[in-house]
Amino acid sequence: MKTKSTSFDIAHLAGVSQSTVSRALSNSTLVNEETRLRVQQIAKELNYKVDKNASNLRKQRSSTIALLLFEDPSSDDSQINPFFISMLGSITKACSAADYDLLVSFQNLQDDWHAEFEDSHKADGLILLGYGDYLDYKQKIEQLEQQETHFVRWGAHDPNHPGISIGSNNYQGGFMVTEHLIEQGRKRFAFVGQAGSEAPEFMARFNGHMDALSKHHLSDQFMGQFDAIFTEEAGHDAASMLFDEQIMPDAIVCASDLIATGVLRAMRDKQLHCPKDIAVVGYDDIPVSAFTTPALTTVKQNTKLAGELLVANLLKLINGEHVSDQLMSAELVVRKSS
Repeated sequence: MKTKSTSFDIAHLAGVSQSTVSRALSNSTLVNEETRLRVQQIAKELNYKVDKNASNLRKQRSSTIALLLFEDPSSDDSQINPFFISMLGSITKACSAADYDLLVSFQNLQDDWHAEFEDSHKADGLILLGYGDYLDYKQKIEQLEQQETHFVRWGAHDPNHPGISIGSNNYQGGFMVTEHLIEQGRKRFAFVGQAGSEAPEFMARFNGHMDALSKHHLSDQFMGQFDAIFTEEAGHDAASMLFDEQIMPDAIVCASDLIATGVLRAMRDKQLHCPKDIAVVGYDDIPVSAFTTPALTTVKQNTKLAGELLVANLLKLINGEHVSDQLMSAELVVRKSS
């Protein structure tokens, strides 16, 4: 019966110590390239596999990243904002490329993230997605930082916010999509979506929208901001209130695509035509936005790059490297709704 090869076998054939073999197989810079390549080639010929669990135990690492998703109200049973679905795929691929396992978990305010994951060695670090209102989670986030938990989050940049954030330039997106509508000859605007400290990404989009109106001397044509969380139903209800006004806008800027799909439904209820009567734009470029009637003009956030950056920056934190907040550019996607 053939016995399983060991690191000592590799050391004997390579003429080096067993500790040098371990360093070479982990790509340590303490081993010169010639020796490292020779050791790795012998390991390949012997079909030697590193015992990942034993290696992690010695390093007090799990080689696992925990992705914490916070439940969102949704139109289906997933309780996941559709925007995060494609980002989830990118994060999974980036973890695999880095030889890390990914643990995905739903969370709520009562969960003790630190004790549940990094302290118990279930994960070396955390990625936070969709946790919504920062003020609701402020104490938990601060606790993670105080206890030196490695974590990154997707969200708006805020110098007063603990931890590292990866996000999109929401101000740029709001400004850009509004200028697009102005170039189409639109003059009377309404904004549908929350615009307060509890929703910093929506707030940045709103600020970009308002500054674009100001730049083009259309601020006095602004018909108001109508609160809506990111769901389709909230967009429908907010637009229904807007359409009860005596004067109608000729353009509606929505804080998300889901809100915009609700606005389109409310327009059909009122027998209003888009874009002839009112142009409608969204934000996020979720898959459904290309299949609404009409197809939705929106702002695309690069979810593939976002997932890669979240993983790459978390791994840097885990390895003791310096990282800082990163802001990605937004991209205008023009379709039939404008």
